[in-house]
Amino acid sequence: MQTISSASSRATRGRDGRGDLTGTGADVREGAPAGGRGLVTGPSSVHELVFEAIRSRRSFKLNDLSPEPIDPELVARMLEAANWAPSHGKTEPWRFVVFSGDARSLVGEAMGEAFRHVTPGDQFTDVGLEATRDKVWKAPVWIALGMEPDRSRPHWEELIAFGCAVMNMQLMACAQGLGCKWTSGKTAVHPLVAEAVGFGDAIEHRGFLYVGRPAIAWPEGERGPIEEKVRWIGGAP
Repeated sequence: MQTISSASSRATRGRDGRGDLTGTGADVREGAPAGGRGLVTGPSSVHELVFEAIRSRRSFKLNDLSPEPIDPELVARMLEAANWAPSHGKTEPWRFVVFSGDARSLVGEAMGEAFRHVTPGDQFTDVGLEATRDKVWKAPVWIALGMEPDRSRPHWEELIAFGCAVMNMQLMACAQGLGCKWTSGKTAVHPLVAEAVGFGDAIEHRGFLYVGRPAIAWPEGERGPIEEKVRWIGGAP
């Protein structure tokens, strides 16, 4: 079990695994000048790459991922992206624990026990118990999501900052060709699970982000028109 709050950077690999997120030939590199420009060269600009990562982000069901292991460096890059989320007062309340390989059995056993506690007796089945335990083997990496809020700050501000960190992880997963999903069902957030992953009383357990290579074609997304959700006052583009 390894707790990670930051990681060394590596060049981002795109969905095709060749370092190109959009298919336009952009080159994403380390060693940018101190001014922060120059990270991306080629026909795509920084804002186009960022927008493509946002627009392409998807949540994947467990059955839509491959159980095959993934490069830990890709996960480390996701965690580093999370660490750059904004937080009021620079509190950085996010806390993560990464499970892979045989260590996932700890998560599975804990969720199995949680299933026993949250399932009414007339609905409990051994099949349901085994399914809950075994779901951890469907994705190669499970990241426990914890928040250690600064008690001097409004709780809602800390929660939003934490959510931004998890969103950053999802965006980086997408940019590297990985599928993931934030799961927060009753068994995933149960106190028994929080204790098993090592979150003490000061850390709020908010579920897991599971990660893996997609076993299906990258899904298309759909959103309603932004015009239905925005009012412009003082002039529209």
